[in-house]
Amino acid sequence: MSHAGTPETYADVIGYSEEITATIEKKDFQRWAAAVGDLNRLYFDQDFARANGHPDVVMPPMYLSYAVAGFPLLHELRRDGTRRDRVAYGPLPERVKLPERLMAGGEERWFYAAVHAGDVISSRRTISNIEQKTGRSGPFFLVTWLGEDRNLQGVLVCKSISAMIAR
Repeated sequence: MSHAGTPETYADVIGYSEEITATIEKKDFQRWAAAVGDLNRLYFDQDFARANGHPDVVMPPMYLSYAVAGFPLLHELRRDGTRRDRVAYGPLPERVKLPERLMAGGEERWFYAAVHAGDVISSRRTISNIEQKTGRSGPFFLVTWLGEDRNLQGVLVCKSISAMIAR
């Protein structure tokens, strides 16, 4: 791991954040829900959604991370299938040089409000920790982000904690 920095090298990036804004499209989240086999009527049936207190069909909550991150093209992916321009979990300043092998380190999400087609969501991810650890396979870095997603009215839609392992 000699090409990677140390946690002390990156102490000043704790608190670094980026914000992405996306408009939620009904057809996109319905295609996603169908592709993952989540056929909840709230996502597809406007009358059913209205009968349950919503102005329109509801976005599947887990679609939110795809909506704000966007979808990379094949040439924008690294050999391991991760994005070249950013890691899937949150922003990393260019100067942060971590080992090339990246994998999910876990994620927790808490949803507070429904999202509907046409809603504009502002998603902020902030680096909360970078630490070096040692596991059975040797040393690795654990990077953790805190996330907040809000609609244009400022209503908190989702909070998250995401982690990535780099080794």
